This record gives sequence, C-alpha cells and structure tokens, in this order.
Amino acid sequence: MAPGQNGDRRAAIVRTGLLFGLWTILAGTGVADLLVGTVVAALAARVSLNLLSPGPHRVDPATAARLSLRFLLQSVLAGLDVARRAFDPRLPLRPGFIVYPTAAPPGLFRSAFTAFTSLLPGTVPAGPAPARGADAGGIVYHCLDVDAPVAAQLAAEETALAGVIRDE
Repeated sequence: MAPGQNGDRRAAIVRTGLLFGLWTILAGTGVADLLVGTVVAALAARVSLNLLSPGPHRVDPATAARLSLRFLLQSVLAGLDVARRAFDPRLPLRPGFIVYPTAAPPGLFRSAFTAFTSLLPGTVPAGPAPARGADAGGIVYHCLDVDAPVAAQLAAEETALAGVIRDE
C-alpha cells in the first residue's frame, strides 16, 4: 500500500459513514432507502475526496462547538440590530462598501471565511478587492453601516474560524 493510502481509505470510510448517517436522517431506514443511501453515500464520499482531499488539517470539535455558539449569538444580536435600524427612522443606515484586509490567501479557508461571514446579518461579501492598490488581497464587503466597526467584527470572526482548524 502506498504512503497516504491508509489515510485516504480512513477518510473515505469516515465521509461515507457521515453521509450515510445524514441520508438515513433525511430519507429514512426502509430497505430501499438504505440500499440507495449506501450507493449515494459512497458516490458522494468519492466526489468529496476528489474536491477536498484529506490533508494535514483536522477540525477541533470543542472549538467548532464554541464557534457555533458564538455564531448563533452573533446572528441573533446582529439580526436584532438590523431590525432595529430598519424600523427606527432615527437610527441612520449608512450602507456602503468596505475592504477587509484578510490575512487568508485565496483558497479553502478564505472561501470558508467568506461563506461564514455571508451568514452574519448586516454584511455581505461582495468579492475580492481590486488586484492593485492598498486594498489588494482584501475582501470587499457590503454593509448596512459603514461607520460601524465592521472590520473589527470581521477580524474577530476570522480569528474564531481559524481556531477551528488545526495542523496535525
């Protein structure tokens, strides 16, 4: 067996098991459901391994749980703030764009970060910053209030997300 094949096999088994578990939750445990679920889970695991091969990174479950709770709390608080700003005419909305100077290079983590922050109320990633100039390498965000400390919030979220993935 070639080096790395053991890890690939383990990743395939784990992913197939997780996907099969998800299938049974969604489709049920009838005989036909289990047969189709086995095939679908194996195919989906194969595709996932082609798209995201196993690497030297692992998810820290405790940190992921803390991040999930943080995300839930931040989402509720930010949602209440957005609703308050939308319905109270005395609270001005200053929509516009900012550039967040992320430390993450283009790739998987950066994509995960933009996907994660797209779920937070009040900010939406709008794409990469122009390739030239002071903002090169950053991410453009549309936000409801450009005077709010959006960049500081994004930095805190990037740090929290980075704590979930650790090197082996």
